[in-house]
Amino acid sequence: MTKKEFIELYFTKGGFTTKADAERKAIAFLDVIEEGLLKGEDITFLGFGKFEVADRSARETRNPQTGEKMQVPAKKVVKFKAGKALAEKVNK
Repeated sequence: MTKKEFIELYFTKGGFTTKADAERKAIAFLDVIEEGLLKGEDITFLGFGKFEVADRSARETRNPQTGEKMQVPAKKVVKFKAGKALAEKVNK
Protein backbone atom coordinates (compact mmCIF):
# COMPACT_ATOMS: atom_id res chain seq x y z
CA MET A 1 0.00 0.00 0.00
CA THR A 2 1.43 3.36 -0.98
CA LYS A 3 1.10 6.54 1.06
CA LYS A 4 -1.50 7.80 -1.43
CA GLU A 5 -3.55 4.61 -1.07
CA PHE A 6 -3.22 4.77 2.71
CA ILE A 7 -4.48 8.36 2.81
CA GLU A 8 -7.43 7.44 0.56
CA LEU A 9 -8.46 4.58 2.86
CA TYR A 10 -7.85 6.69 5.99
CA PHE A 11 -10.04 9.44 4.49
CA THR A 12 -12.82 6.95 3.73
CA LYS A 13 -12.77 5.18 7.12
CA GLY A 14 -12.04 8.27 9.23
CA GLY A 15 -14.95 10.43 8.11
CA PHE A 16 -12.73 13.44 7.38
CA THR A 17 -14.11 16.43 5.48
CA THR A 18 -11.21 16.55 2.98
CA LYS A 19 -8.38 14.31 1.87
CA ALA A 20 -5.95 17.08 2.81
CA ASP A 21 -7.29 16.99 6.38
CA ALA A 22 -6.88 13.20 6.49
CA GLU A 23 -3.31 13.51 5.18
CA ARG A 24 -2.38 16.19 7.76
CA LYS A 25 -3.72 14.06 10.60
CA ALA A 26 -2.05 10.87 9.36
CA ILE A 27 1.28 12.69 9.06
CA ALA A 28 0.85 14.19 12.54
CA PHE A 29 0.13 10.72 13.95
CA LEU A 30 3.26 9.26 12.35
CA ASP A 31 5.33 12.26 13.52
CA VAL A 32 4.24 11.62 17.12
CA ILE A 33 5.31 7.97 16.85
CA GLU A 34 8.64 9.08 15.37
CA GLU A 35 9.21 11.61 18.18
CA GLY A 36 8.59 8.96 20.82
CA LEU A 37 10.99 6.53 19.17
CA LEU A 38 13.67 9.22 18.84
CA LYS A 39 13.39 9.78 22.61
CA GLY A 40 13.90 6.04 23.10
CA GLU A 41 10.35 5.43 24.29
CA ASP A 42 8.27 2.36 23.42
CA ILE A 43 4.93 3.05 21.71
CA THR A 44 2.25 0.48 22.58
CA PHE A 45 -1.27 0.13 21.19
CA LEU A 46 -3.05 -2.67 23.05
CA GLY A 47 -4.27 -5.31 20.64
CA PHE A 48 -2.41 -3.74 17.70
CA GLY A 49 1.26 -3.88 18.62
CA LYS A 50 4.37 -2.28 20.02
CA PHE A 51 7.05 -0.14 18.37
CA GLU A 52 10.41 -0.05 20.13
CA VAL A 53 14.00 0.99 19.56
CA ALA A 54 16.57 -1.77 20.04
CA ASP A 55 20.36 -1.84 19.87
CA ARG A 56 21.92 -4.09 17.26
CA SER A 57 25.51 -4.99 18.10
CA ALA A 58 28.42 -4.77 15.69
CA ARG A 59 29.07 -7.93 13.72
CA GLU A 60 31.23 -9.40 11.03
CA THR A 61 29.66 -10.49 7.73
CA ARG A 62 30.81 -11.58 4.32
CA ASN A 63 30.21 -9.83 1.02
CA PRO A 64 28.17 -12.40 -0.93
CA GLN A 65 29.78 -11.44 -4.26
CA THR A 66 33.44 -11.42 -3.21
CA GLY A 67 33.44 -13.46 0.01
CA GLU A 68 35.40 -10.61 1.65
CA LYS A 69 34.86 -10.16 5.41
CA MET A 70 33.21 -6.87 6.39
CA GLN A 71 32.49 -5.18 9.71
CA VAL A 72 28.95 -3.91 10.23
CA PRO A 73 28.90 -1.22 12.92
CA ALA A 74 26.52 -1.25 15.88
CA LYS A 75 23.31 0.70 15.36
CA LYS A 76 19.82 1.29 16.67
CA VAL A 77 16.87 -0.30 14.87
CA VAL A 78 13.10 0.08 15.12
CA LYS A 79 11.22 -3.11 15.87
CA PHE A 80 7.52 -3.81 15.71
CA LYS A 81 5.84 -6.67 17.51
CA ALA A 82 2.24 -7.36 16.52
CA GLY A 83 -0.31 -7.56 19.31
CA LYS A 84 -2.41 -10.65 19.84
CA ALA A 85 -5.55 -9.27 18.18
CA LEU A 86 -3.68 -8.12 15.07
CA ALA A 87 -1.72 -11.36 14.82
CA GLU A 88 -4.94 -13.38 15.02
CA LYS A 89 -6.61 -11.28 12.28
CA VAL A 90 -3.60 -11.66 9.98
CA ASN A 91 -3.53 -15.43 10.51
CA LYS A 92 -7.22 -16.04 9.71
